[in-house]
Amino acid sequence: MGFDFDKLSILVVEDTIPMRELFTSILGNLGIRDISVASNGQEAFESFKKHNQDIVFSDWLMDPVDGLELTHEIRTNTLSPNRMVPIILITGYSAWSRVEKARDTGVTEFLIKPFTANDIARRLAHVITHPRQYIEVDNFFGPDRRRKADQSYNGPLRRLEDEKAYDPDELKQRGTK
Repeated sequence: MGFDFDKLSILVVEDTIPMRELFTSILGNLGIRDISVASNGQEAFESFKKHNQDIVFSDWLMDPVDGLELTHEIRTNTLSPNRMVPIILITGYSAWSRVEKARDTGVTEFLIKPFTANDIARRLAHVITHPRQYIEVDNFFGPDRRRKADQSYNGPLRRLEDEKAYDPDELKQRGTK
């Protein structure tokens, strides 16, 4: 793959000890030396506040604080040192409704169980080489959900709903109609 991951600091959040050990072993074999671990989202947020890791890998299902709650905390808490840290959610659930829920919480990428060492390396490389734009609106802060920029788009309005919010004369003045 050709990446040198040795300068990265990674936070691994996993409540199952064997899975956590497997994950940290794989990261170590990829050359990563700065690996912090936490057994739930609450411990993870405390670690993140202190160490501001470069990337977070978090399991979804944990108690008392799960991966989505951790994501929400990182993205919205004023004590978060980096609201734009890439968060890769580890889960065995790949149903579209769960993907949407995680995406709408601010997760950057997914890693579906079972995974291989190569899958982890690819996710790391992807978040490094394809950083996402971040969006902030009233009820959301996180990576832009659109993965591809529409090269033919040349105006401020992206959706039909946007057009409905404006007066047709105003749209003509803006050059969007």
